[in-house]
Amino acid sequence: MSGVVFDTGALIALDRGDRDVAVLVAEARAGKDTITVPAACVAQAWRAPGRQARLAGFLRLPNVEIAALDDAEARRIGLLLAGTRTKDVVDAHVAILGHRLGQVILTRDPADIERLAPTVAIRAI
Repeated sequence: MSGVVFDTGALIALDRGDRDVAVLVAEARAGKDTITVPAACVAQAWRAPGRQARLAGFLRLPNVEIAALDDAEARRIGLLLAGTRTKDVVDAHVAILGHRLGQVILTRDPADIERLAPTVAIRAI
């Protein structure tokens, strides 16, 4: 694995203590692989910081990179949504990052991501 992009479902699974996701995080840390998290996914998952110690700790890991949604990225996302006739900005950002970075996408909604990025490797949780 050269890296992985977490979608919101992956963050929620991690926060709930999903063993498969915890193993993947441990493997990424051992291999010094980057875990990319779109900032909007953090926004969707971050609900009760006082009870989300696992998620907070994960987001502080040195191999976790939070990907900003800036103007250039927003325009790429808009073009992707127009081209695929879809509407989910967050899923589109996940798909774009997976494609651009050559990383596997970890998601609970593989069909949604596949529609946006059919050539990107997807791992369902």
